Amino acid sequence: MKFTLNHSKGSTRRNYRPSHRKNLGSDNESNYLRHIILKTNAMKRKKYLLITVLLLLFIGCDSYYMICSLNPFYIEKNIILETKIEGNWLAKNVWPKDSSNSSVWGLADTTSIWKIKRVISKNVVKDKKGVDSTTWKPENYYNTILSRTSDSTKYEFKVVLFQVEKSLYADFVPINKQGLMKSELAVNSFFEVHTLARVILNNNQIKLSWLGADCMKEMIEKKRVRVNYQWVKEAGRFVLTASPNELTTMIERYADQTRFIDWENQKAKLELNRLN
Repeated sequence: MKFTLNHSKGSTRRNYRPSHRKNLGSDNESNYLRHIILKTNAMKRKKYLLITVLLLLFIGCDSYYMICSLNPFYIEKNIILETKIEGNWLAKNVWPKDSSNSSVWGLADTTSIWKIKRVISKNVVKDKKGVDSTTWKPENYYNTILSRTSDSTKYEFKVVLFQVEKSLYADFVPINKQGLMKSELAVNSFFEVHTLARVILNNNQIKLSWLGADCMKEMIEKKRVRVNYQWVKEAGRFVLTASPNELTTMIERYADQTRFIDWENQKAKLELNRLN
């Protein structure tokens, strides 16, 4: 395609003229333009997915043992708030039923204090007289910080609680780039992905079991579940690319059936015990 400019006096009008078609009617021209737009959008989607896969190859998911998703595992209407999870907690490794007694967790996961607190956003606006006015808005998600006295590094996550059927789940997303700030390459390569955990709440205890990569891989390979994904061969893992609605449907259909997802036998499990 090419464009021609009408340089008549007083005019800067730009005329569109396909170089390989003549005398196009308005309907044909609209269809042609629609075809070009759809083709361009499809190319953009493929390019985005390719970039995403390359980023995941570079930085990996939060853990090899957890399935990662590009999109949240929840939809807005399923989000809930639960005051019982707020406070300071100490994590303890929990072995799956068929464990080989090899822990999947790092020291920071099980030796840190987990501080969970609902996020309250601060918003400062100026009134007509230019005076600052501050408002506070409680958000529908939690901030989880893992910190240790032995070092200054903190690991921070956005956690969204949501309910599907009668079960409670948590969507974890890393949001702290503290350890990356000294490298511009690392910062620009940092990509936020979601992991899914089933949650069981008691008064002074939280049991977390993350949906495992092996479990999801088996479900997809045996066609027990139909969900959009990308297999990253070099990294040896699945990355879910389904929409939040599709992921919610998957959870509704399969998450409460042990033959599909045995939450007691996932590799990544933790028990949080309340400190205060």
